[in-house]
Amino acid sequence: MASSSSFLLIAALLALVSWQATASDPSPLQDFCVADMNSPVRVNGFVCKNPLEVNADDFFKAANLDKPRVPNKVGSNVTLINVMQIAGLNTLGISIARIDYGPLGQNPPHTHPRATEILTVLEGTLYVGFVTSNQPAPNRNKFLSKVLNKGDVFVFPVGLIHFQFNPSPHQPAVAIAALSSQNPGAITIANAVFGSDPPISDDVLAKAFQVEKNTIDYLQAQFWENNHY
Repeated sequence: MASSSSFLLIAALLALVSWQATASDPSPLQDFCVADMNSPVRVNGFVCKNPLEVNADDFFKAANLDKPRVPNKVGSNVTLINVMQIAGLNTLGISIARIDYGPLGQNPPHTHPRATEILTVLEGTLYVGFVTSNQPAPNRNKFLSKVLNKGDVFVFPVGLIHFQFNPSPHQPAVAIAALSSQNPGAITIANAVFGSDPPISDDVLAKAFQVEKNTIDYLQAQFWENNHY
């Protein structure tokens, strides 16, 4: 009985440690840890600025998120406010973005490797969705989608491929997204696969996508524009 109890206790402790290790951003151990961008020390995140030197501007940015942005080639513009713009976000595990969509514009399929995203529509209509991972059937690569109107909210789980599309050919759309990391990262699928530097071998991509190599060569020759600013 004692041995069984010890095993259960060890299992519970390992589960707790594992949960902490896989969290997006670790919980802070003090009120704040304003990033010292000038420190030569390299850590996972940023070294804390001397708290005696911290002031209100470390938690502030005149970001003009109420102003519209001009969409780019894919018809969208993502204005992200993370720890690189507000040093006070360091260790707090949160960031925010304004996303502008032109008529028929999209925020193309992408992932955030370090964050879950919750998005709300401020203006217009959005068609949004995400795809589940390569888990066992019947949920393998399941596509979940929804049409969102002004005031609606949708969640994109951490790491999953997702997108937003403005179906209106005449009206723009605007959304605000909150992300559960001070530095969520973004991997736009088409840019990463076809616009990597140096390029991925067209033999590899032709095999992966089951198309001719000249199709891959054509895609790699395109200009893959970044819509994150």
